[in-house]
Amino acid sequence: MRAAPTCPRCFGLLHPPSAWHSAWRCDAHGDVLPFQPPRHPSSTSVDLVRNNSVVPVWLPWPLPAGWLVTGFGEVGDERTGGRASVVALSGPSVTHGPADLVIIAEEPGIGLGAAFAGLDGPDPGVGFDEGPPNAKIDVLGHPTALWCVHGPADRAVYAGEAMGNWLWTIGWPAEAGCVIALAQLSLVDLRDLAPLDIPFGAFSPRLDT
Repeated sequence: MRAAPTCPRCFGLLHPPSAWHSAWRCDAHGDVLPFQPPRHPSSTSVDLVRNNSVVPVWLPWPLPAGWLVTGFGEVGDERTGGRASVVALSGPSVTHGPADLVIIAEEPGIGLGAAFAGLDGPDPGVGFDEGPPNAKIDVLGHPTALWCVHGPADRAVYAGEAMGNWLWTIGWPAEAGCVIALAQLSLVDLRDLAPLDIPFGAFSPRLDT
């Protein structure tokens, strides 16, 4: 697992703040908020991420049958708070064996969802939502539209908007998209809930970028 913050747009190394420059800086993308080293799946990680986050920390609840929570991530620091959150899950896809899923909430311009989606980013791109939605999931009791975003062939990417932030769901392999489209996911915000009895699995390698 990486031990230092990285760029949320390319996962590259960052120059830390200094006496001459107050922001984290990526050689390719300039000043950015840092993508912190991922947190292993545990109740302690849940508390740390949800207490620091400015954006929702989305969790499918109840989890689809056989699925486990496998890690957490965030963009930001103690000064800014978490401006993007990541929840990783692993479990069986409908037809193709094991699958991985990350659910990301982020402020516009952060670029983490696009980076996980394999896009240049920082956001889904102009016109991604021009047609009818490709899937709908329940977010805090409200139907929320998601559109398929075309990226690398090895993953299924859906993006939409919830509570004024980008909402990304990204699944591997590409066939895992059926989990998103067919499982009728219902998302809750971990920031607003009493502690849940969340089933945890082994740490997701998808977060170790």
